[in-house]
Formats: sequence, C-alpha cells, structure tokens
Amino acid sequence: MQFGDYIVYVDESGDHGMENINPENPVFALVFCIFSKEAYRAEVVPKAQAIKFRFWGHDCVVLHGHEIRKARGEFNILLNPNTRQDFIVEINRFIGDLPVTIIAAAIDKKRHKAKYAYPANPYEIALAFCMERLQYWLTEHGQGDDKLTHIIVEKRGKPEDDALELEFRRIAAGANAKGKMPNLDIRFMDKKHNSTGLQVADLLAHPIARHVIKPDQPNRAYELIESKFRKSGRGQIHGYGLKIFP
Repeated sequence: MQFGDYIVYVDESGDHGMENINPENPVFALVFCIFSKEAYRAEVVPKAQAIKFRFWGHDCVVLHGHEIRKARGEFNILLNPNTRQDFIVEINRFIGDLPVTIIAAAIDKKRHKAKYAYPANPYEIALAFCMERLQYWLTEHGQGDDKLTHIIVEKRGKPEDDALELEFRRIAAGANAKGKMPNLDIRFMDKKHNSTGLQVADLLAHPIARHVIKPDQPNRAYELIESKFRKSGRGQIHGYGLKIFP
C-alpha cells in the first residue's frame, strides 16, 4: 500500500470519564486535523517555528492552549500585556491561515448519561464518529483503500495507549457505520518530539468544546476555524464536520 497525501493529528478537550461530571465542562470533544503533507511541510511547520523564534528565540517551546490561557511556564512572558497582545495577534493569524480540514465529535456527557442506562465510553463514541467522517472525506479526495493515511495521537501512557489502539483497530476492522478502513493506521507520538500538528490540534480542541457548551458565548478562536470544518454539499457543518452527541 502506498502512502496517502494527507496526515491527521488528533487531540481532545475535557475528559471522557462518566463519573463526577463537571457541570461547567460536561463535554468531551475529539478533534481530527487533516493536512495535506505538502502544505504541512512547506507552510504550517515553518510558520509555527517563526512564532517560537520571535517570542522565545528558539523552537523548543510546545504550544499548549491551557498554558497559554493561564500564562504559565514558558508562557509567563504573556503576563506582559504588550507581549500578550502581540502574541495573540500572531497566533490568531497562524490559526486563521491554517490549510486544515477539521472533523470533530463532541459528547455531552450529562445528556449521554441521562439518555442511556449503560452509557458507552465517550472517547470510543467520538473516535468512531471522527473515523467515519474522515473516511468519507478521504474518499471524496481521491484517497482510496490503497493509500495509507496515518492518524497521529499524543502518548498518554501504555495502558491508555493500548486501550485506544485496540479500539481504533476494532473500529477500522468494521465496527462502524462506514465499513472496513484498511487504509487508516494509528501512531503515538511523545510530546517531547514537539510535533506542530499535535500542537495545532491542542489549540483547536478547546474552542470547539467551548462552542458546544456555550454556543451563544463570544468565541473568537472558534470563529477563526469555523470555515475549516468538513461540510456537506450545501455547506452544512453539523453532522458532517462537527458531530454533537446525543
């Protein structure tokens, strides 16, 4: 099987536990960020590195949404209002210009628990939704079963990674609404590898989850990426690029 033209980076927002659901953050969101390999190599990575060189003088920094929002660790430079303003302008430009297609699934855990006597694992539900839609998208873009597409996720720990890989293999073997997915493969990457794609997925996951939780609340980050979701032929996002369940 030859390698496909695209690569997918994955991250999540919220936790997928069904006990002690946080009323302020009841949504688990899984985000697939699809890049053409050429655009990723030639455009996305250099732009991310340019931001790091400008604000830190090196590219060892890992962009992390939570740390940025809290101005912690390497991001304590953002405690300076002028630096923060300059950084927000740059990062918003970077996100707004991203040549990315987004597929996401958001599970409202409170509604999920209320609707089902034995609610399934939110991560497993979201993963199946995203893989199904990714497969449709790949088919639409000429990436058939003979072209291998890698899905990159961040390592969390051996037990968690083993469980995720097992579920991924189960879905890819046919436990989904689309059918077998022999062209999809999963790879786990350590954060220390400083993957730009995983950092982008991290930056996008939180605003998507917040949009689902409070759709009427101003959300500049979501506005920047809304046009990048997979859409139907009529331009519809919900159900195509963003699946909200239940």
